[in-house]
Amino acid sequence: MINRRIVLAGAAALAFSASSASAQDWKGKYPELTFAVVPAENASGVTERWAPFVAYLSKELGVKVTLRIANDYAAVIEGQRSGNIHIASYGSASFARARMTGVKTDAFANDINADGSTGYYSVFFVKASSPYKNIDQLKGKNLALVDPNSTSGNNVPRFELDKLGVSDADTYFGKVVFSGSHENAILALTQGTVEVAANQWTTDDDSTLAQMLTKGMLKNADGTAMKKDDFRIVHKSAPILNGPYAYNSDLPADLKAAIAKAFADAPTKDKAAFERLSDGQKKAFNPATTKDWDGMIDLIKFVDNLRKKKAS
Repeated sequence: MINRRIVLAGAAALAFSASSASAQDWKGKYPELTFAVVPAENASGVTERWAPFVAYLSKELGVKVTLRIANDYAAVIEGQRSGNIHIASYGSASFARARMTGVKTDAFANDINADGSTGYYSVFFVKASSPYKNIDQLKGKNLALVDPNSTSGNNVPRFELDKLGVSDADTYFGKVVFSGSHENAILALTQGTVEVAANQWTTDDDSTLAQMLTKGMLKNADGTAMKKDDFRIVHKSAPILNGPYAYNSDLPADLKAAIAKAFADAPTKDKAAFERLSDGQKKAFNPATTKDWDGMIDLIKFVDNLRKKKAS
């Protein structure tokens, strides 16, 4: 009689063989994957932050993963639409915009903060040396936003301003400029180009401002390094769900599973690369699904309607 153990071993071998064949199938079709991130900071900063993690992904997936630093948020959306970008780091609003415009993209993870939460805030920063304590006092002053598709740098700020009675930011403020990145918005504030800047903030130690201060990028007029207490938050939004990591919906199921597993394993398999992403301010990747960001679609539609009302 055939030994049951031999049967089970044979079945396992067949399953492993089928799995290996399937992996080889997708590796043949996707010998290289492109991972895109939005320009939250300058290009060299993005590369330094993400290169170790992308190298880790290449090792885990067994194919070359190439980092692409997108020129703007729209480039990530259009890159996934065309299939040229296979994995993307999105903000909540840009992910909603991608879905609203028919991009086939599926969320599979987002960040878990050091305290276990999975959200952050949009804030309005001013210099602490300025007299401004609230949005009312900033009427007629200059505002720096980030990008039309930025969550904390445009869409949530406009939503928050509307709640405060400012339905048209472009006429309320003396000038509204898109800086192109979160870092540039902070730089515009420190250099005096604007009096207020919208930006992302999780805690005093976890924000674009904190990263810039750590890197010594912000200086006073006398050349001395600026500190956290040189800035003041005059308004903070309700919590925003941390933006998703998403892959193309059309990728093979085995490849999707491999990508999700590589992300989930990163904090233990390559702790240094994982911690470099956030200067040690994140705990892990949280398993997520596309529907988790359904609420952001409603906010984007609201902001779109504000713009339409202004145009009419």
